[in-house]
Amino acid sequence: MNTQYLDLMEKTLSAYTDEHIIRYFNDVKKDGLKEHGFPRLTANIGILIANGRRRDLLPLFCEMMELCCKTIPNVKAANDFSVREIICCLIEIEKNDIVDEKDVTRWKGYLSTIEPKTCYNRFAEKPTDAVRNWALFTGVSEYFRQSIGLCDSAEFIDIQIAAQLQWIDENGMYMDNDEEEMRQPIMYDIVARGLFSLLLYAGYRGKYYTAIDGLLKKSGLMTLKMQSTTGEMAFGGRSNQFLHNEAWLAMILEYEATRYQKEGDYTLAGKFKAGALRALQLAKLWLAKNPITHVKNRFSIDSKYGCETYAYFDKYMITAASFFYSASLFCDDTIQPIEEHEDPIIWSTSKYFHKTFVKTDEYSLEFDTNADPHYDASGLGRIHKKGAPSVLCLSMPFTKAPYYYCGNWINSTEITIPPAGRQVNASQFSICPAIKNEKGEWVYGADSRTQYTLIENQIKDGGAGVVFQCILVNGAEVKFSCFVGENGVILHADSATDKEIGITLPAFDFDGEKKTHSSYTKNKIEVEYENWVCEYSSQNITDLETYFANRNGIYKGYVATGKSSVELKIKIYPLNK
Repeated sequence: MNTQYLDLMEKTLSAYTDEHIIRYFNDVKKDGLKEHGFPRLTANIGILIANGRRRDLLPLFCEMMELCCKTIPNVKAANDFSVREIICCLIEIEKNDIVDEKDVTRWKGYLSTIEPKTCYNRFAEKPTDAVRNWALFTGVSEYFRQSIGLCDSAEFIDIQIAAQLQWIDENGMYMDNDEEEMRQPIMYDIVARGLFSLLLYAGYRGKYYTAIDGLLKKSGLMTLKMQSTTGEMAFGGRSNQFLHNEAWLAMILEYEATRYQKEGDYTLAGKFKAGALRALQLAKLWLAKNPITHVKNRFSIDSKYGCETYAYFDKYMITAASFFYSASLFCDDTIQPIEEHEDPIIWSTSKYFHKTFVKTDEYSLEFDTNADPHYDASGLGRIHKKGAPSVLCLSMPFTKAPYYYCGNWINSTEITIPPAGRQVNASQFSICPAIKNEKGEWVYGADSRTQYTLIENQIKDGGAGVVFQCILVNGAEVKFSCFVGENGVILHADSATDKEIGITLPAFDFDGEKKTHSSYTKNKIEVEYENWVCEYSSQNITDLETYFANRNGIYKGYVATGKSSVELKIKIYPLNK
């Protein structure tokens, strides 16, 4: 196993003190197994022990494993997720002869009694059933159980796979929301494709092998285009901005690197390997912070800031370790990463994911043209600069009433955190065109009802540009253009109106632990954070006197303004430059 992945697994586990683990275990013994966070923690402790790490936890691990294996067949506790992870743990401890053979035999005996339709929460009864990702977890868990001889569930597994293959778009990406919404979450595409990869890794060669392999190959190439210059997974939808995002992303990239290495395409293999390392480097940066948090901000863990109701620490922190382990299974250390000059890229997903990506060697941008208002906003929702903190300019946009816990900024000094689904922002907000209505109020292109149509792509002079025709909710039409070059990002908004027009911009203000250092004049804003500067310049910049919150923290709202036309320049550079 790749040592780097083991290091990251161990670092992730370090976020749990021994006292925390014991307290968690006592709660489960008292209240019963309710979900998959505890088995996931157990499995990852066992995998680390099997690989020579955290041997001090061996006695406690054996108790935890006994409870998990004995309980899972008898209660529905999100076993769809747990069984595969517990099986992986069994494989590791048996391979490394860590636990007495009779204990392993007993644990296997418990798991051999699983009856799929009474053990798992969600599964397809027939191939056409409209079930989503839980059924894929179920199918993969059952395949791993079968792979070590504990069952013969081939028919059940194939039904689960068939039911999932109906949710694949033309790019091989997985759609987890109802198709009618056409607002698909990026993380659930990544997770599903990772599960398909695990199926093939574990030896699945059933009647759907060719279909799975084909969708993985097609979508793998798209994944490289979507990864930002900082190594981050694309934003969009639920379960985003968690540390486990990049762990799962690395898994897909490692799988494709190995594919192309076997095919003899060493250049492409090296590019995928480099992408995996970028994802790992980003994860390392977050894991190096103290205390370690499972979501990309510095608010206290107890606040649940940035988390959905289901995304609490005990479940989602150890999830990163679980996904790092999965990535390690595909890792081939003989593959040499290739970091070379890349030509600019402009790429759009299908209408179901409604994203457009613009990338150069130094910058990456992500536009959302049909945002899910529960999580995001339309417009330019991400600007990343290679090497800079992802959150400095923007990693994701702002929605009015997010379906995750998020902050209200009170008097610029105090934050309250209302329940998920409550209004925390004055409106949806992003980097987007805006226009004043008859009442003199700003109408933002961040509103999910804004119509964005990509009308032009342009690659020239080492840079890349896109132009959108936008129809705002009040019917106003604006041409919104963006060009990314050597000197940063240049945005234009143009309209045939005589009304004031603008481009909105959020300036990073607070990460949950510390405020940024910023300066503001009529023509320029400079934001300093972790030895980097994000500079915004325009002919006239107005303070909106409003704060906006997303998963990463608090941003202050501004708008660059002009008559009929406005230009905004954004540049990110090291503080000492």
